[in-house]
Amino acid sequence: MVPDQRIQEHPAASAEWLRAARTARRLSVATLAWLGVESALGLAAGLAAHSVALIGWGTAALVEAAASLIVVWRFTGARTLSKSAESTARKAVALSFWLLAPYLVIHVLHDLDAGHRAAPSALGIVVTTFSLVSMPVLGMVKRRLGVRLASAATSGEGTQNLICAAMAAGVLAGLWLNTIGWWWVDPAVAVALAAVAVREGGRAWRGHACCH
Repeated sequence: MVPDQRIQEHPAASAEWLRAARTARRLSVATLAWLGVESALGLAAGLAAHSVALIGWGTAALVEAAASLIVVWRFTGARTLSKSAESTARKAVALSFWLLAPYLVIHVLHDLDAGHRAAPSALGIVVTTFSLVSMPVLGMVKRRLGVRLASAATSGEGTQNLICAAMAAGVLAGLWLNTIGWWWVDPAVAVALAAVAVREGGRAWRGHACCH
């Protein structure tokens, strides 16, 4: 089947829709690349500073990267115009949320049991600050694209980017507040984000692509 015939059989796949799909794929590729760098630098900074908070944040980036990889898969080749591909992608994104949630809780329990506290690191502060600034922008753009594309997978990836930014804020806040004895802020933020991840995973599974 030629591309024009496919578009005619998919009224939603206008030229504007296809441009939005290409934009979603490119943003996901860029996000995937950054999350690889973020994870490597976060782990390096965490190991150098003996900071379990930073190590956990770097590891969580690998889980978040799964959502970007799923969206790249969703909007590549013939799958771009496939309804079944969107269904598979949104369920896969939902599963990535549900993988992130228990990871955060287990990480908090491990830290509390071992008595770990967030430790300062210049490299860690630089990397988390960059994510704190860039990820909200990426997240909101992707959520708007998700609405235009009626793609819960794309919206879900955008929400994961926002969670990434919130985690970066939690790490930065934990590093500072730990100096005045408020060590509990970092684990409290992680548990709250785990609850958000469970909720957003459910929305992605049900196919909620609207902004929320």
